[in-house]
Amino acid sequence: MPVEIQLTKESLIEQRLLESVKRRLNKALRILKLPHRKVSVVFMTDEEITQFNLRFLGRNYPTNVISFPFRREKFTKYLGEVLVSIDRVKDEAEKYGLEFKNYLLMILIHGILHLLDHDHEKGVYAPYLMLKNELKLFKEIAYRKRKRECEKFLKRREYMPAKLAVNVDHVATVREARKAPYPDPVHAAVLAELGGADGIVVHLRLDRRHIKERDVKIIKGIIKTKLILEMAVDEDLIKFARELKPYQVTLVPERIEEVTTEGGMNLEVCLDEVSKAVKELNQAGIKVSLFINPEEKAVELSKKAGAQIVEIHTGIYAETTKEEDKERELERIEVAARIARDLDLIVHAGHGLSYENIQPVAAIPEIEEFSIGHSIVSRAIFVGMKEAVKEMKELILKSRGY
Repeated sequence: MPVEIQLTKESLIEQRLLESVKRRLNKALRILKLPHRKVSVVFMTDEEITQFNLRFLGRNYPTNVISFPFRREKFTKYLGEVLVSIDRVKDEAEKYGLEFKNYLLMILIHGILHLLDHDHEKGVYAPYLMLKNELKLFKEIAYRKRKRECEKFLKRREYMPAKLAVNVDHVATVREARKAPYPDPVHAAVLAELGGADGIVVHLRLDRRHIKERDVKIIKGIIKTKLILEMAVDEDLIKFARELKPYQVTLVPERIEEVTTEGGMNLEVCLDEVSKAVKELNQAGIKVSLFINPEEKAVELSKKAGAQIVEIHTGIYAETTKEEDKERELERIEVAARIARDLDLIVHAGHGLSYENIQPVAAIPEIEEFSIGHSIVSRAIFVGMKEAVKEMKELILKSRGY
């Protein structure tokens, strides 16, 4: 069999579990399309792995796993060797409240991927790719007992740099000020993509004060990333979205007299109506996000409504001027994001975010995407849309150490 397992002490792990782990790791190699390559696994103690850490990595302490890739000459069948401290794995499984056998598999998968040159400490997207492969393999080879807990534990390692979705509504606002054919939000959407936008947002309001159906349709057909359509829960808008099929619909509260969206949805009042809209949009193959205030109850009701995504309202954080108030609002956003992620909701955030206030929020690891419009369009007046988007994207990446 491709996987060879050695023990430095017979008492480290029982033989039955040893054989079971070996079978599952061989399955992992088949999934990786490497059934003919070999991996050597050595189970050892904390004391023993400390010696390897000290000798090869200059670390005088135990770690759960060390990987030693072999040179890649064609005649070498071995991918390399994975050293695992059973002492460390047992201690960590107990500390994190995870089932030992599944946590052991997680560590072994992590070690094997290191043999394939995956590295969660380098680059912008490499850590995300490694985690993606870890999750894929774990789902295929894990033991059933408490498997879900381990999957959630893995997902909490937020390696993916946050994305930026650019809202081009206010380009249309300038156009509508003179009822002219320019500036065109379609042109802005293309430039935003060239600046690094991961998606384009348009809010088709009930009064059509800026974005029109024409804008939405052309942007949908021309952009290469994803279209996010913001809208109220409205029968005609739902019909339009089902026909258009944007990547995502974000349902927002809307009042005719408001200048811009003033807060998150009150799901305690409109849960049934929202749930019905979510179901209709999902049936058309459209992901649905709910724009909510940073409150635990709102997050829980979003899950109950069937949404796949929540967009946390950051407006109060963005508008407050007192430092203690800003810290309090930042903590509310962080807690809401954590609760949402634990409920398997994708977490986005937006409203009022600017070049001056984005980084503290962008550092929250559970938030995967930020929706920003007014600040970027305002900046674009002076430096151009492409450069304005690029500057915002760089701030978001820097906040996570990239």
